[in-house]
Amino acid sequence: MTSEQHVARRVVVAGRVQGVFFRSATRQQAQRHGVAGWVANRLDGTVEAWLEGPADAVEAVEAWILTGGPPAAEVRHYDLAVETPEGHTGFVVRRG
Repeated sequence: MTSEQHVARRVVVAGRVQGVFFRSATRQQAQRHGVAGWVANRLDGTVEAWLEGPADAVEAVEAWILTGGPPAAEVRHYDLAVETPEGHTGFVVRRG
C-alpha cells in the first residue's frame, strides 16, 4: 500500500450539464485517472458526481468537471463537498 491519501468528493454542477454527454464523459475521465464512484442527473437539472480514490487522481477529475466538463457543457455553478471515502470500486453512470 502506498502512502498516498485516499479521498472522496461530492460535486454538483449546474448550467448546461444535462443532454451534453456530461455523465458519459465524466465516467471516461474517472476511468482514465483510476477514480471510483458514480455520476447521475438530478431532477433539478444538475449533475451530481461522487469521486473517490488517490488525492491527485480525484483532483484531476474534479478540475476537469469544474472547468466545464465535455465541450458541449457549460458549468455555471458548482457545489463541492469533502466526504469520507466509502470504498467504491469502479465508476458507474446512474440513472437520475
